[in-house]
Amino acid sequence: MADADTVTYLYAVCRADAPEPPAVPSAPPLRLVRDGGLAAVVASVPADAFGTRGLEARLNDLEQLEALARAHNAVVDAVHARTTVLPMRLATVHLDDARTAGVLRAGAEDFGRLLDWLEGHEELGVKVYATPQPAASGSDSGTAGAGAAGDESPGRAYLRRRQAQRRSHRDAYRTAGEVAARLPQAVSALARARAAHRPQQGELASRVGENIANEAYLVARDDVAEFRAAVASLAAGVPGVHVEVTGPWAPYSFTAHSRTEEASAS
Repeated sequence: MADADTVTYLYAVCRADAPEPPAVPSAPPLRLVRDGGLAAVVASVPADAFGTRGLEARLNDLEQLEALARAHNAVVDAVHARTTVLPMRLATVHLDDARTAGVLRAGAEDFGRLLDWLEGHEELGVKVYATPQPAASGSDSGTAGAGAAGDESPGRAYLRRRQAQRRSHRDAYRTAGEVAARLPQAVSALARARAAHRPQQGELASRVGENIANEAYLVARDDVAEFRAAVASLAAGVPGVHVEVTGPWAPYSFTAHSRTEEASAS
């Protein structure tokens, strides 16, 4: 239990009848703090490292932040594999277990409603990428014949290739946008809710292409395979578009129902 040298780190909320959390190598020993019909998945962590100053320093250090996020997610995923779970925000820390129990008590109605809503569902991520195809060297000369293409100067040939590349990019982005626009309606019958995230860029982006849509859907566990098939069919045989389905994940995107939209309203 917590003492003067430790504080209580809160990972997730679940039902009070949930099984004890498993051991997670990257996290301290886990336990449940129960209050009424709810339970908090917690661990005791050093007060100096997770107090106000220590936590601020940790969150401002990219290497430590990444390690903390990985450990947090590993705990949530491990508990999610055993029961319905409501993930908490990264680095949610309370003075002791009694304070954590008080949070459960104060939020009992909202926590219970969200757990009921999430029961039997998984989060699936869907990313749509524009993947422009390189123009074939001899196929982009428009109406010019082979002789005309062979007679043109290197400068004109370069400009022609650049124009073909721009057309390829423009076509890919337009087509990917059309696929992304059809996505919510195509899966509305299979998803309870949808959350739109900012497209990934920089180091977070895939090398597949440019991410133009990054969405999450809450899907009944029994409908996951059908959902994947419905998404895959949107881009099947469509050049310049790649669609990726990830998960299932713990419902990180749906911890606040008010921040999501019902899929049927999409």
